[in-house]
Amino acid sequence: MNRKNILLSAILFPAVMAFGQQYGGMWIPTELNEKEMKDLGMKISAKDIFDPSKPSIKDAVVQFNGGCTAEIISPQGLLLTNHHCGYGIIQGHSSVKNDYLSDGFWAKDMNGELANPGVTVDFIADIKEVTGQVLAGIQNLDDKASQAAINANIEKVKAGFKLEDWQKVVIKPVYYGNKYYAYIIETYKDIRLVGAPPSSIGKFGSDTDNWVWPRHTGDFSMFRIYADKNNKPAEYSKDNIPYKPKYFLPVSIKDKQENDFTFVFGFPGRTTEYLPAIAVEKIMTEIDPAMIGVREVALKTLNEKMRTDNETRIKYASKYASVANYWKKWIGEVEGLKKSDAVGKKKAYEQTLIAKNPSIKPTIDQLNQLYTEQAPYALNRSYYSEVMRNAETLSLANQYLNFMQSYEEGKINDQNLSAFKNRLTSTYKDYSGELDAKVTAQLLALYANKTPEQFLPANFSQLKDADKNLDTVENWSKKSVVTGRGMMNGATAISDIDKVFANPAELIKNLKNDPIIQWTAAIKNTYLTKTEGKYAELQSQIDVLQKKFMAQQMETDKDRKFFPDANSTLRVTYGQVKGSNPKDAVYYGYQTHLAGVMEKYIPGDYEFDVPKKLVNIYNTKDYGIYKDKTGDVPVNFTATNHTTGGNSGSPALDANGNLIGLNFDRQWEGTMSDINFDPRFSRNIMVDTKYILFIVDKYADAKWLLKEMKIVK
Repeated sequence: MNRKNILLSAILFPAVMAFGQQYGGMWIPTELNEKEMKDLGMKISAKDIFDPSKPSIKDAVVQFNGGCTAEIISPQGLLLTNHHCGYGIIQGHSSVKNDYLSDGFWAKDMNGELANPGVTVDFIADIKEVTGQVLAGIQNLDDKASQAAINANIEKVKAGFKLEDWQKVVIKPVYYGNKYYAYIIETYKDIRLVGAPPSSIGKFGSDTDNWVWPRHTGDFSMFRIYADKNNKPAEYSKDNIPYKPKYFLPVSIKDKQENDFTFVFGFPGRTTEYLPAIAVEKIMTEIDPAMIGVREVALKTLNEKMRTDNETRIKYASKYASVANYWKKWIGEVEGLKKSDAVGKKKAYEQTLIAKNPSIKPTIDQLNQLYTEQAPYALNRSYYSEVMRNAETLSLANQYLNFMQSYEEGKINDQNLSAFKNRLTSTYKDYSGELDAKVTAQLLALYANKTPEQFLPANFSQLKDADKNLDTVENWSKKSVVTGRGMMNGATAISDIDKVFANPAELIKNLKNDPIIQWTAAIKNTYLTKTEGKYAELQSQIDVLQKKFMAQQMETDKDRKFFPDANSTLRVTYGQVKGSNPKDAVYYGYQTHLAGVMEKYIPGDYEFDVPKKLVNIYNTKDYGIYKDKTGDVPVNFTATNHTTGGNSGSPALDANGNLIGLNFDRQWEGTMSDINFDPRFSRNIMVDTKYILFIVDKYADAKWLLKEMKIVK
């Protein structure tokens, strides 16, 4: 870059260009910038992090149950992840009598560990770039033929890998299809719950503190991987033995200092760092606000009931947390995009690219045109998807509609009928038809008021009044098989699911006369007719142009480091332990302590209660080796690592590769980092390993687990 361009960059992109890459990024572990990491303070080599030929840190990092990350911290397969990653599993073992959510759970030994059918962890055995093979022979093909050739090439490449019986290969695109990588995956299927603190520790601060700093949450839980006698993956069996890992992470309880090097290793879910300015503008001003609005209504209705009824609190705990999580994230994302001037920066960057390479201008112009044309369909899609997801009665009705269609087309057999009934049974387990009638009434009104008439079924305007809807929807609900409140075929409860489905033809006749089914069908059919096709058509064109735009950015801007957007594959991000200055005259330190937990303590509160035993430990200052130089126990800390959903449970490691924390959140002011990483505001939040071991030792008295670990003092 010449002097003129340097000056231009300084004027156009103060503080954060090129797009916040002050060590931001989610890097494929086979392509690490070892020099930059060592300049920041790393003491180990890139090969120590990822080496398919010998044990390395990657052998201790797994994708947990398809959505989070976890890490092995003992030679007996002891697994550490977030409390919120294990939340649904803990809930599944809980009841009013054995309320592990409220009271916590700690196995006394391996015999007391709890099995979890269906829960899996995935190891990445190797990563290979296969771009040349996948993109071979597509140069002169149109878009449709090109994609068909790519799909065929992927199958050929997969077939060429020599795999063990317990391995599979997955090939994924990055840079919007400009590169491809193959991942060799090994899946273990016997994962047992070992321990979890009570929610008053593991979820301390709950919704109020979610995405917020300062934070004081012990967001961790422990599991164990089991294997067959040959240490290979196996379905659950009492004869399985603890997995012997190739590598496990030493756990450090050394004090942290600001600017210490740290890196996070995990499976970030999805980012979109390279979108054009207009796409970011639509997210900020239309899409996110729509989704926020729907979830806000649902959460308010659920919260009123959960705070007054303990059974509902347990039944809806995991569900509520899931809905609230992204509701709050989107709010922070909108604020962060505005505050960081993400749209302005992207517009300026696009002009810089055009100045360097005029052939980019037609690409940007076409993207602007397509996003503008797609906008009303995209907005309706957001409202529709969120209403159908958060009004569970409508979601259930949609499942029944799919069943009805399959039955009438002759596609129902014993196997898929059984699978369908199992899905319904699972949904009904944590569902209240009476409560959800209130949610559904509110969301139908919101949809009627926020959706242009062209996207609404006939006569839908009668549902605009939420108060009037409540009586109507409640009347539908209490008579409906869909809600489990109106039974048939001698069934007395939805748990008699086999009786409900004993005569499918009679069930379908009943369903066709059900107002919930009728209105759901009307909403769905109108959406599919008026919105989905047009949205998808435009999105296909956008995707083709986005691939081209990505290639043009990489070809034109040689001074910018381009990392691939997250796509749930294994990545490394690195930075420094650091506080933040998110707004004028406000500075946050990088570390919180147990004293801060007690400052927030509100006895009996849903979010800020503290277990009596922890209060007693605090009062007696029985901290042992877990206090830091301040004399207090560190709880959480922040750093400049670039993380997102999927990084929950990821290990935070120090310069020597020791575990120093457990990633679980981001600072609210920086949640826009999925779209625009800005080092001024973007901070990831981690549970300090000192606090984790302190809780295991002093609170849970589970010292037998500590004996498995290699603790670095």
